[in-house]
Amino acid sequence: MTLLEVLIALIVVSIGLLGLAALNVKTLGANRTALLRARAVLLAADMADRIRANCHPDDAYDCGGTCQPGSGGNPMAVGDIAHWTAAVAAGLPAGRAEIARQLPTPGTPTTYVVRVSWDEAGAGDRHAFELNVQRGGAT
Repeated sequence: MTLLEVLIALIVVSIGLLGLAALNVKTLGANRTALLRARAVLLAADMADRIRANCHPDDAYDCGGTCQPGSGGNPMAVGDIAHWTAAVAAGLPAGRAEIARQLPTPGTPTTYVVRVSWDEAGAGDRHAFELNVQRGGAT
């Protein structure tokens, strides 16, 4: 009878340990997701600061979508985009950098949409972070 009680206790403890192991795996996955999202936010904010620092011309950072090295309207923008796309590719799995310029209307400033997207293990869709940048501020 005592051996049966010990066997049942071992089974209960084993199930509990398996549950803790599964929880640990989920926690590691959530931490990786949070790390990648934080990197994406930092990379998008970095490009927003670069756009705000380069005042001329207004369309200097218009990649028309996916940015390629050599994109940009002036030498400063070309260098910024090259460094930024390399940082996105190195910092995020299958990272892709995109910038699109929205044409201003009378009374509104030029707005850029800075988008960083990446693939994440175990997720079916690409994850993305998007930041709208206006001359003089970000929304």
